Amino acid sequence: MSSRFITPRDVYFGEGAIENLKDLKGQKAVVVIGGSSLKKSGAFDRVMGYLTQTKMATKLIEGVEADPSLETVLAGAKVMSEFGPDWIVAVGGGSTIDAAKCMWVFYENPDIKFESLFTPHGFPPLRNKARFAAVSTTSGTGTEVTAASVVTDRVAKIKHPLIDYQITPDVAIVDPELTYSLPPHVVASTGMDALTHAVEAYVARAYNPFSDPPGLMAIQLIFDYLERSYHGDLEGRKNIHYAQTLAGIAFNSAFLGIVHSIAHTFGAYFGVPHGFGNALALANVVQYNAKDPAVEIRYADVARRLGLPGSTNVSLVNSFARAIRELNRSVGIPPSYRAYGVPEDGFKANVSDMAKKALGDICTLFNPREIDHEVMIKLYWIAYEGQDCFF
Repeated sequence: MSSRFITPRDVYFGEGAIENLKDLKGQKAVVVIGGSSLKKSGAFDRVMGYLTQTKMATKLIEGVEADPSLETVLAGAKVMSEFGPDWIVAVGGGSTIDAAKCMWVFYENPDIKFESLFTPHGFPPLRNKARFAAVSTTSGTGTEVTAASVVTDRVAKIKHPLIDYQITPDVAIVDPELTYSLPPHVVASTGMDALTHAVEAYVARAYNPFSDPPGLMAIQLIFDYLERSYHGDLEGRKNIHYAQTLAGIAFNSAFLGIVHSIAHTFGAYFGVPHGFGNALALANVVQYNAKDPAVEIRYADVARRLGLPGSTNVSLVNSFARAIRELNRSVGIPPSYRAYGVPEDGFKANVSDMAKKALGDICTLFNPREIDHEVMIKLYWIAYEGQDCFF
């Protein structure tokens, strides 16, 4: 059976890479951004300055929230339909770029039903009206190079991961200068999101010879540079920005696993930022998945690459789990969902429902070890308490 490896046609990287926006060719561009931080940092003015050089007419869609809702997506698609852009330029973190991707789908296919997008790789064709450029300003999701978008149904408390190669951007701009003003807590959250992408991709059911190299390089870079990036070191910021893109390239063909399934529901129910949600479950899931002998070998290989101690695969896996927890600690991430502030009464009341929704999350399909509702509940509890996984 064949597999598919895909990235944007053009990935521009390095300090000043944002300048490549001036080379876009078209008549109209809609620019999608989030909150005021982009304007305060000066990045927005730089984006608009380069787009002015293209001579394209521009229209702004702003105010995309964290964990964007379907309502935000539909409102943006309506603006696009009225303006008629042939370029969509999304500038921001994962939420902004994810929302813009979904707006793109509804702009080109206004009669489509949201539910029809839940089936992986079932999207209608795009690029009949517009192409897509993504400018990443945080170092976590890698969405500038992936076929993924996450949209939240706030009523049902479900984050819907949408996957189709149609929404892989045409142009990705990975300019580390755009991350130099990020606050430390954002660096921590997004950096651990990127690590989770790389680690899950390395053991996911669809891992392959093309996904392994960028995934392993991303893991190495994050362990080497995340703490430095957290403390404002610019070399650290640059390498973590590259690492998140490499991790995105890895999971774009290998896919993810149940760390993301767990984090999606914690985010939807309790507002836990996605990167923190991943960080607080990653070590436990590594221990859970490692009960599969083939997965244990791959985690042990990662530990050896990182120079972690251990003379057996079991000891190496345990070293890797400890290293993940230590990395969390070094960048100010608490040891558990309880310590993060998720209330116990709310957790108890919702854990069974969260586990059910996590089982239905598309990421669960690619986890290397099988799981059922009862075991998922147990994983939630040990993540909530910050315990090791022994089952």
